Amino acid sequence: MKFDSPQSLKEITELIHARFIGAPDFIISGINEIHMVEPGDLTFVDHPKYYKKALQSKATTILINKELDPPIGKTLIISDHPFDDYVSLVKKLRPFEKAISAISSSAMIGEGTIIQPGAFVGNYVKIGKNCIIHANASIYDHCVVGNNVIIHSGAVIGADAYYFQRRPEGYKKLESCGRVILEDNVEIGALTTIDKGVSGDTHISFGVKFDNHVQVGHDTYIGKNCLIGAFCAIAGVTRIEDDVILWANVSVNKDIVIGAKAIVLATSAIDKSIEGGKTYFGSPVMEARKKWRELAAIRSLPEILAKLK
Repeated sequence: MKFDSPQSLKEITELIHARFIGAPDFIISGINEIHMVEPGDLTFVDHPKYYKKALQSKATTILINKELDPPIGKTLIISDHPFDDYVSLVKKLRPFEKAISAISSSAMIGEGTIIQPGAFVGNYVKIGKNCIIHANASIYDHCVVGNNVIIHSGAVIGADAYYFQRRPEGYKKLESCGRVILEDNVEIGALTTIDKGVSGDTHISFGVKFDNHVQVGHDTYIGKNCLIGAFCAIAGVTRIEDDVILWANVSVNKDIVIGAKAIVLATSAIDKSIEGGKTYFGSPVMEARKKWRELAAIRSLPEILAKLK
């Protein structure tokens, strides 16, 4: 999330009553969790296992629970509870705003766009030209919708990321402050849900077409002209490159890459990154022809065992 106006290190630190190491006027331009950081961002780390990753990331301010010498060009905010203070900053810098109408007065809606009765358009949403938002679709705050987009009934664009930290007393939620961006000519099927980024964007590129009942997790990127079949479940921080086809009921693990022009047949499960330009099947997937040969061999096992007896 980029701030509406840059904040100084001192200003940010005062919001959470913490200490800092660095110049008080050091500029912070945004807040991001580690997967999405850019120069100028603040991120957090609360486990020694990930100190090095955070300190060497593109983030220039690190909220951390150990006093260290910051790398050159970076600053530290010292906190006993970085996760909690990060959540506190999100709540202060992008607070929840109650809706007072079905279509927010702060939403920007392009010429020729039709919003059917019962649809919800949240605060600061941007919708382009010639879109159709069908009844009972919901577009949460800050989301961006391009031109010629169709969103069918019951779809939810921009619900919170599914991201929790386990504690002895239960689960602590990492509050979401990201967005969903739908580029031009996207179609979203009925009852599909696309979660906002934890702090960055969930991005659906030009020409992508979703069937009904699809789930897309936080901070996922889907490239141009992909087809996503009904009941697909795509976990967070996944990258799907251009012209990929996922047929019905495909499950996709988090933090993986699906190469351009890959085709994954129905009911498959993708547990690790796969190359583009090939057809896949199975759970876990493998190249379809290899999988079919394997299945044929398995079907012949009873006959082979009978002969051995």
